This record gives sequence, structure tokens and C-alpha cells, in this order.
Amino acid sequence: MHPLVLICSVLLWVLTGWKYAINTTIINFNNEKMQITWATRELFPNENVSFFYTFDEGKHKVWKSCTTYLLDQDYNSGCLFKTEGPTLAISIRNSKGSEELFSKKLKSDFYIKPNRPENVTFFWKEDTVTVSCNKPERAARCLRLELQYKSKFDKEWQSRTSKCCSVAEQGFDPRKCYSFRVRLGRLVPYCNVVNYTSDWEAETFWMNGMLLDSCDDDTTSQSNTVIVLSCLLAVLLMMLILLILLCKWQRVQMSILPAIPDPKYLFADLFNDHNGNLQEWLDKNDQVVLQTKLEYEEPESITEAESQQEDGKNSDKQEPLEKTFTFSGAAENNDIKAAEVACLKPTSNTMVSFAGFHILRNDDTYVML
Repeated sequence: MHPLVLICSVLLWVLTGWKYAINTTIINFNNEKMQITWATRELFPNENVSFFYTFDEGKHKVWKSCTTYLLDQDYNSGCLFKTEGPTLAISIRNSKGSEELFSKKLKSDFYIKPNRPENVTFFWKEDTVTVSCNKPERAARCLRLELQYKSKFDKEWQSRTSKCCSVAEQGFDPRKCYSFRVRLGRLVPYCNVVNYTSDWEAETFWMNGMLLDSCDDDTTSQSNTVIVLSCLLAVLLMMLILLILLCKWQRVQMSILPAIPDPKYLFADLFNDHNGNLQEWLDKNDQVVLQTKLEYEEPESITEAESQQEDGKNSDKQEPLEKTFTFSGAAENNDIKAAEVACLKPTSNTMVSFAGFHILRNDDTYVML
């Protein structure tokens, strides 16, 4: 083989191999927009390339130039354009567009990245939760709904996947707070050649079927409850201690300082009937005391007189020298009463008892309690 032909063949092989060695990232956003990117700094250093695409399938293709470039340090590194069909052809060319550096044909349907799930709802029944979302209008059979959850005690997410557009999981502890997130994914390799999933829907926090702002709310509410209960218990304990001390103090006070009765209740007639006139009250009560004593002592005097008579008779027989004087009839009774009255009449420094109190009375009618 001629050396020149060999050199040309090697150059053609190198150029062809380099042409098809370009790595591109292709994403079809929910079959609405296409994004194709390449590593421009490694593949085309110091060169700004141009990008062309077409959705036509015939021989007479109409190529469209990119109108929205993605930049990497002021160099074109990707293109964003509208999805117009299932078949796509792309071409990367030099800055003038006269020389093609890379080309490729593909099925845009195999690169779909779905949108986030819409209208996500949580239905709780005891320890089971069912999560559902709106069903997409197209290709719902190619979608799977993924549910991830973890409690604040878990380090890793637990995952559950089901057909679109509902997934259920059970075994949740009603005392724990859980974080939930969901997303949609495309089946590989039946619907996609790349495992594209949607972005995660906003994370939500649940505890025993109740939606929370965050799992920190659970900790805060529990700590607040503990604080309130601790304060209540402390207050109750202090009240109990004060009550015990009060009872103890009353007992000690009564043992050290006994209660002094109020005389106005014992001598109510002194203040109500005599307006506090002690002399008038004493005179009245002297008569009552004397009359009471006479009523109780008269039978005793008669009995004593009779016993003296009997003793006198006996003494006449046994001891003639002794004499006993007795009283008989009404005169005897009158004399006895007079004698008893004379004996019971208070003299100087006489002790008078009334209503449980002992009163010492002198000749000047002063009373000492």
C-alpha cells in the first residue's frame, strides 16, 4: 500500500473515531423541552462550536440552529429547545457551521424526565398511609410512583415503589414523626434508555395522621409538655409541703401557747344583762349559788341531824356524860336553814365557783380571776 494512502486511512479513522467519541447528555423534560449538553472544555478547548437539530425524518431535512445556548466559561456547552417529535437528529459543528464535528440520531421518547407528581395526598388509616397523585395525561403506564420516608431516629430513607399513581405502606409508629417525599420515575429499559426520575416533591412531616411543619415541632411540643407538667407538679408539691407545715405549726402553737377562752361567751349575761357591771352580776350570782347550795345541801343536813340523834341515843346508853342536841319541828328547820345561810355566806377572802371558774372575793367586792 502506498504510504500516502495509509496515512490518509489513519487520519480518516482518527477523525471518524473522534467524531463519534463525543459524550452528550440528553434530557427530554416531560416531552416538552429538550436539553443536550457536552463537555466543551475537554472536547473543544478554545473553540466555540455551534449546534443544529431537526425532527424531520425524510431525506429533505430542515436543520434548525440553536437559539438558546448553555454556556461554560463563555463557551457553548449545550442547547435548550422545544420538543417537536419522537425522532431527533443533532449536529455539532464548528463556529461557522460549515464543518460537522459530531452527529447523532435518537428517539426523544427514550430520554424523558417526568415532572414532579402533582396534587399529592396522604390518607392515613391506623398505621398505614396511602400516598397518591394526579395521573399524567400521557404514558402513565411507563411511570412509577416512589415513596421515601424516615423518622428522626433513622439515618437512611426507606423506599417503596408502586404503579402510578398510588403507593401504600404500613407499620408506622403513631408516637414518631416521619418525613415523606415522593417522585415519579420512568421504566427502564421498556420506556427509557436512561433511568430518569422527577425531582422530589416538597418534603412533608406527619405524626399519627397529623400534618406538622417539621419534626422539630414534635420535639418542641413534647419538651413544652414536660416543662408544663414539671411546673404543675412542683407547684402542687410546694402547696402540699406548706399545708403540712401549717398543720404542724398549729399543733406546735397549741402545745406551746394553749388557747385562752374568750370570757364574753362564758359570761354572756355579764355583758348582755348587766352591761359589764361586775358588782351587780356578782350579787345576782351569789343568790343563785346560795339557793343552789341550799337545795342540794338541805337533804344532807336533815340526814346528818337524824344520824346525830341516833348517835345521841347510843351515846346515852354507852356514854352518859356526852350530850347531843337535836332540832325538831318547823322551828328546828328554820333554825337549821338560818344556820346554814350563816355558814354559807361568803366571808373575807372567800372562794366562789361559777361556770367552771374559781373567783376569790374580798370584803371590798374586788374580784381576782
